[in-house]
Amino acid sequence: MKPSQLILALVITATFGAPLHAVQISQGPTIQEQPTASTTQTTPTATVQPRKVTAYTLPPDLYRKARNLSKIRFRLALIGFVYGLIVLWLILHWKLAPKYRDWAEKFSMRHFLQSIIFAPLLLLSIAVLTLPLDIYGEWVERQYGISVQSWPSWSWDWIKAELISLVIGTILIWLLYIVIRRSTRRWWFYFWLISLPIGVFFFFIGPWVIDPMFHKFAPLQQKDPELTARLEQMVQRAGQNIPPQRMFWMGAGEKTTGLNAYVTGIGASKRIVVWDTTIAKMNTPQIVFVAGHETGHYVLQHIPKALTFFAVLLLIFFYLGYRAIGWVLARWGGGWALRGLDDWASLPALMLLLSIFFFAANPVASAFGRHYEHQADQYGLEVTHGLTPDSGQVAAQAFQVLGEVDLSDPDPSRLQVFLFYDHPSIPERIQFCLTYDPWRDGGQGEFVK
Repeated sequence: MKPSQLILALVITATFGAPLHAVQISQGPTIQEQPTASTTQTTPTATVQPRKVTAYTLPPDLYRKARNLSKIRFRLALIGFVYGLIVLWLILHWKLAPKYRDWAEKFSMRHFLQSIIFAPLLLLSIAVLTLPLDIYGEWVERQYGISVQSWPSWSWDWIKAELISLVIGTILIWLLYIVIRRSTRRWWFYFWLISLPIGVFFFFIGPWVIDPMFHKFAPLQQKDPELTARLEQMVQRAGQNIPPQRMFWMGAGEKTTGLNAYVTGIGASKRIVVWDTTIAKMNTPQIVFVAGHETGHYVLQHIPKALTFFAVLLLIFFYLGYRAIGWVLARWGGGWALRGLDDWASLPALMLLLSIFFFAANPVASAFGRHYEHQADQYGLEVTHGLTPDSGQVAAQAFQVLGEVDLSDPDPSRLQVFLFYDHPSIPERIQFCLTYDPWRDGGQGEFVK
């Protein structure tokens, strides 16, 4: 997940749902996930002759590590959800929110000024209380060699992410309570309408404003001209407008051993980004397939479709929150020192409800993600067919490298996939790459003719 998307997820979840930990963000192996740290100097694309792949396999030592890491991530995802609910309950039980509300009301009678006191205090309390799990998640990634970031650097990134979240979260909370106070019956719908353009706006400016706060970027043409030319060829075949000037190299090796190549942004901010670790571990055809997969999300309109899907989910959650919050406040609000829904201090109770709704919908959202990721895999195979000799084998090799580096589970449990895998498993993706061949009998692809 890109930094801008991570922060937006953190902000939305911190405002509307349970605290979100890094270990929860993507439980399934992605096309752009987490191996050797690299430098900011020019790194030629890997030239090692790849071995032929017939299935996803790992040597015994990596197999054991992958299985163990998968189990840890699964447990952390479940623990993270429960832990988030406990944090919100503690904030309510300890009456921290009413205390912050009282401080805010003493500070000013104006609601906006109250929000800049109340919201940061509440969000910081959640952040601090969930920090131990964040630290443990990072420690696990370091133990398994996926993260190579120093603790001071990790801490600074955490601080930057929290500062951004505080600014955006404060604005959202202020808007939420403006709407609640003006319409106690329709606030869930009006706030939903307000939140949509805000989310799209941050998705648009993320590549320009947020991503550079966490990583170094440079023109890809300066780092790897050959790769740039091959990517431009693929983009032209896909009918997309991403010139070489909007293709970037990103220095990730000082923080992670992860592999990543992605397309991000909207309109003028749309760009291709390739991590230095990817250039070091994958050859040019493999990277072109990965970028082709990401391009498929745009060509197949997955971005607006996904935004629409999750917007509908959010609307449903807000409505359910509206229907349930009255009962919650009537039953426990007095003991928590909450005056009513229009009270700033009611926010943790609303967040707790929405957290449960988000988690309950996780299987649906994960299945939705797996479907679109499978389509993007198919598109990547089709758009590179004819550009890359034996494109199916090249794609399988790319996933094999990805799996080895990220320690992807060769045999994840069905429950884990059902709950958290928003991408197909690596074994499934490799098998598809090796067997998808609509051109064998003179046919053509579904998406690229």
